[in-house]
Amino acid sequence: MTTTVRYDADPYAWYFGEERRRHNGGDSIIIKRNDLRATTATDLARAFRWSLEVQGWPESVLIDTAPDDIYEPKESIVEAISFCMPDGQRLAVQCDVVTDDYLEDDAALHARIASLIEPLLKRHNAMLVSAKIGHRTTPPFIHEVLLTTSTRGKTLETLFQIGENVTTLIDAARAGLIARDTVLDLVLGGRADLLVGQPEGPWLDVKSHHYDLTTPHGKISLAESVARFANAEEGGVVIVGMNTSKVSGGEVIKAVKPVPINAGDVRRYRQAIENRLFPFPTGLRVEPVEISNESGLVIIAIPPQEEELKPFLVHGAIVGGRVEGAYISIVRRSGEDSIPITAQQIHSTLAAGRALLRRGVLPPSKGE
Repeated sequence: MTTTVRYDADPYAWYFGEERRRHNGGDSIIIKRNDLRATTATDLARAFRWSLEVQGWPESVLIDTAPDDIYEPKESIVEAISFCMPDGQRLAVQCDVVTDDYLEDDAALHARIASLIEPLLKRHNAMLVSAKIGHRTTPPFIHEVLLTTSTRGKTLETLFQIGENVTTLIDAARAGLIARDTVLDLVLGGRADLLVGQPEGPWLDVKSHHYDLTTPHGKISLAESVARFANAEEGGVVIVGMNTSKVSGGEVIKAVKPVPINAGDVRRYRQAIENRLFPFPTGLRVEPVEISNESGLVIIAIPPQEEELKPFLVHGAIVGGRVEGAYISIVRRSGEDSIPITAQQIHSTLAAGRALLRRGVLPPSKGE
């Protein structure tokens, strides 16, 4: 089998395929993005070990961001992801990651990074080796994160993608926690896979199947899902096309499970929400995201709503698994079940509120 990367001690040279790659003036070899696809991770690990044995110091491989037909190693602007072998044994992926807040030491950085990327690394059978605080004294703070994974059967492109996934997730989180807007950006950007292992929460809900919008039950269920977030403080995101598994304290996203999608889905979802939810949430978005041919995800994004618009009411309720068309549902995303009440009860509550605003006193209850 042809070696995809080799180190020649005499004359001193590195070859990736048939291309000779040079140093940047220091201890780093500069390669091009197209070298990643053609180079196996095991060959690079072997070349690293040989160079360390011959010259006695570790080297690293950086990836040039310039177009493939431009190669000026000493002038290169490089990717935030590179390869090294700090212990002389295992090939590592180095990621330069950014935080906005100051962290005291490596342990604090390691704890934050580990909690965020652990589900992602687990899926790739990778491991966080270390996280080292950068030297900057003002934000943004740039830190060094090292990852390892099995090299067997993998190209450098595969390892690069793991590093890219990590930096994408950290950049999206930035403050250390996934937020409603970043989840929307990740999924719309085709990175729904990065949510696997993340918990559902006060602003995130996922469904493995389409709502059955041919039935009142399905339309009410959809409207209630949207109303829960519209009535909550920070809004939320509903993603159709992912499944979950139960864990202690709740559920975590287990996998992306694309559902069939077509041009009419957005219209049907919006129409069902418009017909069952009042008022219609400001800025609500229903977006299809194609993953493969005619299948993908449906995202419903509900921005935080003005308090003056609340409560958002659902026409119809599901009580004991049965549809009650004469009921009005008021639901809120805070762990509670739907709370079905009659239209008369809602009117009494609203009338009391109007009286309080008009006269500063509540109307007397019956019997007083």
